[in-house]
Amino acid sequence: MFRLHLIPYGTKFDFVGKTRYILTIVSILILTFLGFFVVKGLNYGIDFQGGYIFEVKMPEIPNIESLRSSLGNLGIGEVAIQQFGNLDDLSIKVERSEEGENQTIAVNKVKNALGEGVIYKRIETVGPKVGAELVSNAIKAVIFALIAMLCYIAVRFEWQFGICAVVALLHDCIVMFGLFSIFPMEFNEMSITAILLTASYSINDTVVIFDRIRENLGRYKSMPLKDLINKSLNETLSRTTLTATTTLLAILALYLFGGKVIAAFSLPILIGIVIGTFSSIFIACPLLTFLDIKPKKRKDGKEPANIA
Repeated sequence: MFRLHLIPYGTKFDFVGKTRYILTIVSILILTFLGFFVVKGLNYGIDFQGGYIFEVKMPEIPNIESLRSSLGNLGIGEVAIQQFGNLDDLSIKVERSEEGENQTIAVNKVKNALGEGVIYKRIETVGPKVGAELVSNAIKAVIFALIAMLCYIAVRFEWQFGICAVVALLHDCIVMFGLFSIFPMEFNEMSITAILLTASYSINDTVVIFDRIRENLGRYKSMPLKDLINKSLNETLSRTTLTATTTLLAILALYLFGGKVIAAFSLPILIGIVIGTFSSIFIACPLLTFLDIKPKKRKDGKEPANIA
């Protein structure tokens, strides 16, 4: 049976040997991203900055791109449009302007642009306080997710594995937040989803490699830890690259052909997959060389047999 291998068997890349150089570069990048995040902040979207939410039923199925262009030319701030339910049901989010007296004008402009025959199911104000609470809850969600993953890895493996996995996940999250700060990408609820997806993908990759490391710890008890980790990384490299490539191709199709809204959601995930794969190979596993890891003992107190 034909099997696809992007990386041939028997590779002997020295991943661990480059650890100090990679960690130095990564540390500089993280400090740079944190600096941008502290100084520049994030380009908050309507969900976090506040604004108006319209839920309307159009008299006929609208042309979303044309409507988005029409509302975007009103000069009232960022406008986001999504279909929900039936094709003529729309959710329209309008960014809150800084001057309070312009809010009524903004609402009237949207109504005039939508035209006659529109049924307004809901017009709701999202204030800055609500936006601040959403930001706080989003950060808490990321922190709690990291803590939960730390507990899972520590229980499934050993505490050393858990620490290395969370350090890699922190790297992923900081880089993602930094990219949102450096580049003109809107930070909204979908961005939080993209960051959590990146963390989930990264930890899945990391667990697969950790499993092989733990297995090899029992097989090659006399092998130096550096060589054992390199061996484990090379043995799982084909699987890692193949998984990343197929996932990237699927997300790339969404980015290219999914429309403007889907593209805005897909781009952070595309970047996140690359970041997550990098951290699993070059950060999480090589960091184990700085910790004292040993084969996990069985319930009878004995170490796994050497089956090499």
